[in-house]
Amino acid sequence: MSTTERWLLPEGIDELLPHEAEQLESLRRQLIDRFNCWGYQLVFPPLVEYLDSLLTGTGKALELQTFKLTDQMSGRLLGIRADMTPQVARIAAHKLRDKEVLRLCYIGNVLHTLPEGQGRSRNPIQLGAEIYGHSGPESDMEVLQLMMEALAISQTADQVYLDLGHVGIYRGLARQADLNEQQEQDLFVALQRKALPEIEMLLTQFKLNSDSHAMLLALAELNGSVDVLEQAKKVLGAAPDDVHDALQTLKIMAAMVEKRLPEIPLHFDLAELRGYNYHTGLVFAAYRADSAQAVATGGRYDDIGEVFGRAQPATGFSLDLKNIVTQQLSEEKSSTAISVEWTDDDSLNEAVEELRSTGDVVSYHLPGTAVTEKRTLIKQHDCWVVVETGTETRG
Repeated sequence: MSTTERWLLPEGIDELLPHEAEQLESLRRQLIDRFNCWGYQLVFPPLVEYLDSLLTGTGKALELQTFKLTDQMSGRLLGIRADMTPQVARIAAHKLRDKEVLRLCYIGNVLHTLPEGQGRSRNPIQLGAEIYGHSGPESDMEVLQLMMEALAISQTADQVYLDLGHVGIYRGLARQADLNEQQEQDLFVALQRKALPEIEMLLTQFKLNSDSHAMLLALAELNGSVDVLEQAKKVLGAAPDDVHDALQTLKIMAAMVEKRLPEIPLHFDLAELRGYNYHTGLVFAAYRADSAQAVATGGRYDDIGEVFGRAQPATGFSLDLKNIVTQQLSEEKSSTAISVEWTDDDSLNEAVEELRSTGDVVSYHLPGTAVTEKRTLIKQHDCWVVVETGTETRG
C-alpha cells in the first residue's frame, strides 16, 4: 500500500469524528441512565469468545457474519462477536441465576463480515436490553416500550412505525405441511422477498395438500393494519393450534400497543421472519417512513440459555447507536471553548479550574499558534473574565 493510501479503512469499516463521538457518548449516557431507571442492569461482555458459545441458538446467519480466529493459548476457535445478545444470554443463564426475572442492558462494538444492508457499517455499536424469566406478552410490551423510548431520546421516534410479526405462524404451517429442512429454507427465502410466482412454483414442486398450499401461499400477502389479523384467522382456519395461538398473541400485542403507544402507527406482516433461526415467537421492528432499513429490532427467543445450564424465556431489542448518530441531521456545534494564554500565573490556573468545574471548555493557547476559539479568558482589573475574542482590553 502506498503512503497516500495508508489512511484508508477497509470497506464498510468506519469511525466517528469529534462532534459525532461527542453526540454518541452523550446519547449513550442518557440511554443507559434511562434503562437503569427501568430496572435494567448494565453488563459488558468480552469482544471475543469461543465460537461455539457465540453461535449458540443463532443459526447459520450469525455464523456467516462472524469473523473467526484461532486462540494461540488453547488452540480453540474464537469468534469476534457479531451480536451481543447470545453473550448476554450466557451471562444471564450462568452467572446471574438468583433472580426469577432479570433485566439486563448492554452496549459495545460488534463486527460483521458483511454489512447488513446497503450503506450500513460493518462495525456497529450495538445497544440493547433483555428481560429473562417471563414468557407473557407483558414483557414483550415492556421491551417494545423501552425501545420506543430509546428512539425518542435519540430523536429518532418521529415518523416511525412499528412492524409486528410472529415466527410461530410460518413455523407451524411448515411443520403441518411436513416440509423438510431444505424445503422450509427455500420457501423462507422466497417469502422474505414476497416473490409470489416463486412461492407458487415451490409449493407446486412440494406437492402439498390443498390446505397447506393455500395457506402458505396466502402468507406472503397477509400484511397491513390490525384488520389483517381477522383476515388471517379466516384464511388460516385449517392451521394447527400453535398458529392460532400466535395470531392471538399478535392480537393481544395490538391492544397493548394501542393503549400504551397510541401515537405509533402499527403494521403487521405475517411473512416477516427476521431471525427465524433464532427467535421463537413475537418479532418486531421500528422503521422510519423514508427508509426500508429498520432502526431497531427485537423479539422473543425463549430457552436460549439451555445450553448454558438454565433454560428460560427471554425477550429483548437492540439497535445500532452509531447508525442513529450518523444519520441525524445535526451539524457540528459551533465552538464555545474559551482560549487562554499559556502563563505560570497561579490565579489564572485557579480561574481555569473554576471554569472547567462548571462545565466550560478551556484550552490553553500554545505559543506560536493562532487563536481559533471565539472566547478568551483575560485579566481585567485584577480579575479574570471571559470576553469575545478580538475585544480584549487589558488592565
